Amino acid sequence: MQNWTGKPTASGKALIALVLLWAVARIAMLFGDRFIAVAGFFDMLFMLGLMIAVAMPIAEAKQWKQLGVLSKLVLLMLGNLSFYLGALGLLLPGTYWGIYGGLLLVIGLILTIARRVVPFFIERSVGYPVQLYNARWLDITSFVLFALFFIAELFLATPGLVFVLAGGLFIVTSVRLYGWHTAGIWEKPLLWSLFIALLFIDLGFLMFALNIVIDVPRLLAIHAFAVGGVGLITLAMMSRVSLGHTGRDIGNPPLVVSIACLCLIAAALFRVIVPLFAMEQYQMWIMVSQVLWIAAFALLVIRYLPILMRPRPDGRPG
Repeated sequence: MQNWTGKPTASGKALIALVLLWAVARIAMLFGDRFIAVAGFFDMLFMLGLMIAVAMPIAEAKQWKQLGVLSKLVLLMLGNLSFYLGALGLLLPGTYWGIYGGLLLVIGLILTIARRVVPFFIERSVGYPVQLYNARWLDITSFVLFALFFIAELFLATPGLVFVLAGGLFIVTSVRLYGWHTAGIWEKPLLWSLFIALLFIDLGFLMFALNIVIDVPRLLAIHAFAVGGVGLITLAMMSRVSLGHTGRDIGNPPLVVSIACLCLIAAALFRVIVPLFAMEQYQMWIMVSQVLWIAAFALLVIRYLPILMRPRPDGRPG
């Protein structure tokens, strides 16, 4: 948000307060449902603080187009509230709406942010002039289809409608990724990792559509979103911004970034693709995927913790 608006965002004590609110809620969760109300209280305070921290630079810069991002945070907060009301026995389907709706909202947020940053990253990082294809009709169609898909999948549970909407999203997302492809991305780990993560989300839409036709397990489509999409794009973006926002060269990331991304891609393949051919060993594929997931993020922590703990080499804040 600071890069988009040019206005400062939460730092110092305000940022520490946000982190503490988030951490207290997660620590309370470690005790099961004994402190679920405590977790909910601090988690909702965290979400409220996060929304304020995002809204302030938008309002100060009067960049109202950024309200699309803020609106998804509002929906995530409502999903979070739904989860806690369900966990407290006050809203019967609340935990389902909160957890599954939260995942779908994160996918929607990724698609929104990716449209803004991925072509920008590619055009400026491949090392040669390239203008990627983007179109307004793709933006509008993707937004409308995803909003309808979210409602149909979460609340209506109508397979036929989900089939049509997921199939449409697969087509739109495929067209978009085709327009964003250029050969140079495969030489840059911080580009191919983002691109592959979006491919997994695209695969998720395809698997949702195929679920009604050839009985592809719906659970595998969800994990295409979660492991291959959310997991990989999180790791890739953390790797990138941790370098860029600490004054380091994003064009030459540490070798461990490629290794970690490959571990996570392998985790997604074992979680999503391999079971299609050997479902009888499903539990083993889950364990293999878990080990690869843990290895990927452990490598990132080990390599990046020193970077994040030290001051920027150029002396600027961050």
